[in-house]
Amino acid sequence: MRITTDDSHLPAGAVTLANAEQLRDLRPEVQAAIADGRPLVLEFPKWTDGRAYSQAVLLRNRWHHRGEIVAHGDVVADMAPLLRRCGFSAMQMRAGQDRHVAERALGWFDHHHQRDPVVATGFGAEVLS
Repeated sequence: MRITTDDSHLPAGAVTLANAEQLRDLRPEVQAAIADGRPLVLEFPKWTDGRAYSQAVLLRNRWHHRGEIVAHGDVVADMAPLLRRCGFSAMQMRAGQDRHVAERALGWFDHHHQRDPVVATGFGAEVLS
């Protein structure tokens, strides 16, 4: 998983999805980004708002997006394991967060007792760097 700080730039050509955006019918620019494998940026307006986790799972499983999915907004280091598990490939943390804490958090769990929502598609089986 790529981990950046709040002062980093988002990937070139990335399309941002609002946190409340429904993924039943995708906007044309989101469909084009998926077809081209371009990065998608999912917003976390507050770290306690988990809708972007669901969006990531839907983008990987239903829409078969193989490009980068970036968590952006009020993203904290402790979110790293669940972000990766739900299909995010990058996180841009808010100010004041320590990259080393996020990297350490990724090693907290070496396995899970329940099925991963993304492993079934093959994406979550890869270790992203």
